This record gives sequence, C-alpha cells and structure tokens, in this order.
Amino acid sequence: MKRGNEVKKKWLSTIMISSAALLVMAGCGNKPEAGNNSGAATPAPSASSSASPTASGSNAEAGSYKIAISQYVEHPSLDATREGFLAALKDAGIVDGENLKVDLNIAQADSTNNLSIAQKIASEKNDLVLGIATPSALAVAQNVKETPVLFAAVTDPLAAKIVTNLDQPGGNVSGASDTNPEAITELMNFIASDMPNVKNVGIVINEGEENAVVMAKKAEEALAAHDIKLVRAAASNTSEVKQAAESLVGRADAIYITLDNTVVSAVDTIIQVANDNKIPFFSSDRDTVEKGAFATVGFKYYDHGYQVGQMAVEILKNGKKPADLKVTVPDKLDLILNLKAAAAQGITVTDAMKDKVKDKDNNIIQ
Repeated sequence: MKRGNEVKKKWLSTIMISSAALLVMAGCGNKPEAGNNSGAATPAPSASSSASPTASGSNAEAGSYKIAISQYVEHPSLDATREGFLAALKDAGIVDGENLKVDLNIAQADSTNNLSIAQKIASEKNDLVLGIATPSALAVAQNVKETPVLFAAVTDPLAAKIVTNLDQPGGNVSGASDTNPEAITELMNFIASDMPNVKNVGIVINEGEENAVVMAKKAEEALAAHDIKLVRAAASNTSEVKQAAESLVGRADAIYITLDNTVVSAVDTIIQVANDNKIPFFSSDRDTVEKGAFATVGFKYYDHGYQVGQMAVEILKNGKKPADLKVTVPDKLDLILNLKAAAAQGITVTDAMKDKVKDKDNNIIQ
C-alpha cells in the first residue's frame, strides 16, 4: 500500500510538471500576437505602406508614427502653425515623445537648405510629411512622391503649383491655405474708409517669394478701387528689411506687409521705423499685430495649424488619402486692432473702428 502511494505521488508530480511546461510553451507562442502588451516597441509603418493606409486603421494598430516637418524659417506665425498641428495630433492620441517621433527641419530661409531638407525627407521612411510655408511645401511636394504630404501657411497653392485643384487635389498632397483673399480686400477697405489721410501705402516685399507677390497684387487691386497707390520697397533678405522700410518714410502714409517670410522674420525693424516716424503699420497676420503692427484682418495661426493637424489625423488613423481631402482656407475672419501700437504710431482709434471688430474681447488688443 505504501509503495502504491509512492507510485501515485510520482505519477501526479510528472503530470503537474508536464502541464506547467505546456503552459510556458503556450505563453511563449502567444507573445508575438500580444503586440503592445508584450512591452516591446512596435516599429512604425514604412513610408511606402503609409502612402495608402487602409480603412482598418493599420497605423493605429501599430501604435507608432513618424512625421517629418519642413519649416522654411522660424517666426511666430509659422511656429504657431506647427504648435497647432501637433496639438491636434495630441488631442487624437498621437503624442510627440510617446507614440510619435517628429523630425523637425528648419531651412532658416535658405533655398539651398530648403531643397536639401526635402531631398533628405524623401529618402527616409515617414508616415506623413508636413511642409510649413510655401517654399518648404513646394520643395516637399516636388520630392516626396510616396508618403502623404500636407502643407500649411501657404498663400496660394494653385499659383505655387503645389496642387492643381483645391477641391480634389489628387496625388499625395493636400493641406490648408493661410489666406482668404477676402481678408486682404477687407483690410484695404478698412484703410480706405477709416484712415482718409492715407493716399499711398508702402509695402516691404521680397519679390522672390511667390506668396508675397500674389498678395501684393491683390492688395494693389483693392487699393486702386479707392484711388490709393501701393509703393514698393524691395528686400531680398532679412538684412535689407529695415533699409527698405526706412526708404518708405516720406513716400508712404502707411506701411503694409504680406505673409512674406523674409519680411516677417525681421518685422521688429519695421515696427521700429513705424513707431519712430508715426506711420500706421498694417500686417497680414495676427502674430505681427500682437508684436506691434496696428491692424489686420485675420485669424490665429495656431487654429490654422490645428486644422491641418485634424487632416493628418484623418490620414493616419482613419485611412483617408490626401487626394480626397479638399484644401481649406480660413473662414473665421475678423478685424484685429492693437491699441498700444496705435498710440505708438500716432493713430487715433475711433469708436467706428472698434465697432468693426466682431470679437472685441479677443481681437482688440489692449
């Protein structure tokens, strides 16, 4: 009986060991299927596969993304655009430093750097590429042919030949223009109606920037309807901006700048000239008004970038293609006034001016 019990114990022990071994083997066999639960990093999808993500959300399942950003130059509007873009991704669960790797490249307003950056990005594997400002967006669109490309802070994507159709861009490129032509017309109308002493508006412009040329032409046409002339002062690089602004003293009753990357990068010098000489200074973006220009008709570039970020989410998580995403323009335009700048530039801000501001709490800057 004793011997029988010993045999029985050995038999039970053997079964328990065998069962444990089978459980271990089963656990090892399931580990690859567990994916993120295993604690191992999941590689990001290749650039070629991300060009046409499936509706099943393969990128979301992989849980890791890589985005390359090419930005032409650093200045408040473009920086705010990038911040808004990343914020939209974060709100959708795509967070820089967690499940998102961002390759940020700044060309420092150098065309050679800009092209080199685009070529570098084209040779790498990314899930999506963002071009901020017309020169960077164009270079990226011309060089990146497999990966989805979005653009932001582009004045006229048709004139720049970044896309051929705003409603149906086709190919692998879409994005958002930062210019509603009506904004320029509204600002020129404001100058004509509320500043009757202005007969000549000076513009500091880099004629080599296509976006600046397009906007200047629109402004010139709008001013001509009021018999006001546009006087040009050329600046081919940032070091020439101050001299160009100074050349307008005595020739212009007001100064205006477009979304000209070269000029905006050195806008502090224009503000100084405007303040020193009591010349009203108008810009095409809110950020420049916050820095010291008197007025614009515009919007927040953070919101503009956020809008493009939402497009990126549609591509990365919902399987949309850039070809099917229409190019958008700002639709929340408002007159924005800086009262401190007005005082510095010798402008009397009337109640009639303030009444034209829709959102007085946010767009009348004290």
